[in-house]
Amino acid sequence: MKMQSKTDIGMIGLAVMGENLAINMANHGWQVSVYNRTVPGIEEGVVERFMQGRGKGKSIQGYTDIKAFVESLATPRKIMMMVRAGKPVDDVINQLFPYLSPGDILIDGGNSNYLDTNRRVSLCEEKGFFFIGTGVSGGEEGALHGASMMPGGSHAAWEAVKPILQSIAAKASDGTPCCQWVGPQGAGHFVKMIHNGIEYGDMQLISEAYWTMKHIGGMTNEEMSDVFTAWNQDKLHSYLVEITADILRHQEPNGDYLIDHILDAAGQKGTGKWSVVNAMDLGMPLGLIGTAVFERSLSAQKEMRVQAARQFAPAVQSLDIPRTQLLQEIFSALYASKLVSYAQGFAVLEAASQTFDWHLDMASIARMWRGGCIIRSSFLNDIARAYEQEDKPKHLLLAPYFAQEIATLLTDWKQLVIHVIQAGISAPAFSSALHYFYSLTSENLPANMIQAQRDYFGAHTFERKDCERGKFFHEDWTGHGGKTKSGTYNV
Repeated sequence: MKMQSKTDIGMIGLAVMGENLAINMANHGWQVSVYNRTVPGIEEGVVERFMQGRGKGKSIQGYTDIKAFVESLATPRKIMMMVRAGKPVDDVINQLFPYLSPGDILIDGGNSNYLDTNRRVSLCEEKGFFFIGTGVSGGEEGALHGASMMPGGSHAAWEAVKPILQSIAAKASDGTPCCQWVGPQGAGHFVKMIHNGIEYGDMQLISEAYWTMKHIGGMTNEEMSDVFTAWNQDKLHSYLVEITADILRHQEPNGDYLIDHILDAAGQKGTGKWSVVNAMDLGMPLGLIGTAVFERSLSAQKEMRVQAARQFAPAVQSLDIPRTQLLQEIFSALYASKLVSYAQGFAVLEAASQTFDWHLDMASIARMWRGGCIIRSSFLNDIARAYEQEDKPKHLLLAPYFAQEIATLLTDWKQLVIHVIQAGISAPAFSSALHYFYSLTSENLPANMIQAQRDYFGAHTFERKDCERGKFFHEDWTGHGGKTKSGTYNV
């Protein structure tokens, strides 16, 4: 019997992403071993079906025994896991440990929480192995034809996996692979988490643009599709705008537009929520993305919304706005709000980089997102250039290019928010983005009242405008309080 040659990389998990990545690797000349767990009655015959179907005739070897799978790999072994985040990843790692050799490399390509990746990097390195947590964005098509990949973790393993990962990654228009080393520990998965948060914001904003066109503009699906198609040729050029145009014109066999029959209850898998929770832990505002997460939660409460709609019977108010003007307002609101969403996301990345000492390269991250990923947009090059300037902006919206763009969009953006409120339709992300901009650009905010209230009821102290920063005071507001004050700290 002829011995099979050792393969270059192993893939564990043959769901949509795993099988497409395996085929992508094979199509780029790599020898691939694949393995999928066998669970009676749930996951049976997965490897066999794959090898007899899409994997047939390719440089792929299929295994149903994990020991044989590991032994089929050339050393140092490189094993990529595409399994459900959480406990399943730990289960697979523990199954692999007995068969690994020092220097072997595990790659987690799922949407894992970066804290889990921190732990797994330490665990593997303690045992003499390497662990790379790799964010992968691009969905089914990206996995097959080129995704954006964000690897981080054990840097010593990067050179060994770099040729494979960069070969299967998307390529930007200048030919650069959308896959570069991100940083230590769980940095790769943290960056992917923020990517997904921005994705939540983008999707909510586009849905609000669609809803405004439909209910204030009275536009048909075909008309809206034409608008999104036109916008995709200019500054709003992006994957999500492109597919929105396709979705709006997609018809069922009977001629109905499918979008009109899809239930308005959005699902979510957790990365958007993680983005908001971690932004809060870092003390960074992520309001637009938080709004997008909360709107998905509210959308899922369909039955309650139906009851509330019947009780309050709200009606969309008719507004006499020329269509050309309305579309210009929607364009401005969508574009400006998208800039806010990206700016908030990158601000969180900068805070994480400083807090965790990751030394994240913001320009490199922006360039990695130019191809393959769900949030790829034309202005990512502008973001990269802003971060490459010698005088880097303290905030993305303060960079000259983006400040100028916002200045030209602001009037129409404000008008759109006014018009949706007058019409009585929901566009909370447009509004959240605008109010964030107002707060960001306000020299003075009403937080002085909050500090006074905190000191009044809890002796939490306050700073004074007429004194240097860092000097705290407590006032006896009632005349019968004491001089004792609480310690000063920020969560």
